[in-house]
Amino acid sequence: MASKKTTQKIEDEEIVIDAQEEEAGIEDLPGVGPATAEKLREAGFEELMTIAVMSPKELGDQAELGEAVASKIIAGAKKMANVGGFVSGVSLLERRSEVQKLTSGAAALDELLGGGFETQAIVEVFGEFGSGKTQIGHQLAVNTILPIAQGGFDGEVFYIDTEDTFRPERIAQMAEGAGLNPDAVLDRIHVARAYNSAHQMLLVDEIKRMSKSIDVKMVIVDSLTSHFRAEYVGRGMLAPRQQKLNKHLKELKQLSDVNNALVLVTNQVMSNPGAMWGDPTKAIGGHIVGHASTFRLYLRKSKGGRRIARLIDSPNLPEGEAVFTVTAEGIRE
Repeated sequence: MASKKTTQKIEDEEIVIDAQEEEAGIEDLPGVGPATAEKLREAGFEELMTIAVMSPKELGDQAELGEAVASKIIAGAKKMANVGGFVSGVSLLERRSEVQKLTSGAAALDELLGGGFETQAIVEVFGEFGSGKTQIGHQLAVNTILPIAQGGFDGEVFYIDTEDTFRPERIAQMAEGAGLNPDAVLDRIHVARAYNSAHQMLLVDEIKRMSKSIDVKMVIVDSLTSHFRAEYVGRGMLAPRQQKLNKHLKELKQLSDVNNALVLVTNQVMSNPGAMWGDPTKAIGGHIVGHASTFRLYLRKSKGGRRIARLIDSPNLPEGEAVFTVTAEGIRE
């Protein structure tokens, strides 16, 4: 869009202001009237860039449009949006300055993650049953309510529960341990039980809709793969399962970027019988989950009620380990 310049005087100093013309919306796309715009919005398409990177078949299926119409809309979105998308490294560094860090309650774990769990990222936490995955989810949900000065986000939490593991009583315990009012904390944690993989994906769309009026700072999916693993059984179902998982993870990442939020997903594990040495435990979901996750934490039990968290993947941090304990008050050193 061309910019227009206006001149005004403030305190006798003449300054030139670059004012961008109002950004184009989906109503400005060729062939998009009020009815089509409403269909696009109901399908979750609010931004031109989101439409521009779709295929005609995908857009047509999701927005209930013909492929010819969808193709025309995509072509218009590509022209109107900055599809090139190249920005300077300085601009990216400035954007990274918006990233916030959330404390876990354990200094060693925060240090392992470069200062805490960061926004605009998907953090995958995987491990065996009882390794502390859900405990970390509960603790981070509570800590998100903390003021920013205390290492929190002072925002709202959305918890997608796929295995009936959310416990409000545990949240109340951790809230008291953090010096917060349990009822006030529980009021800012929004929980939904996902009954199958399709419902799980629809709940992400619902969070997107609610984020227009609620300050979403954290989304927890506990666990990410349980429904997909149960519904897509056998080698013949592996490809569709991975495609669905990939779409689900991309929508979660978009949610974290748009809202400057943290997404935490817990994941189940399986044993690799072909492993000749080392730990045979591996996360479910294969390369799709591995590549989509910004940070990957592997949890395992240790002696004396301790847990060991190993950072096995990060774009900018070295591998390492941190030891923490799960107490009645929550995650601690």
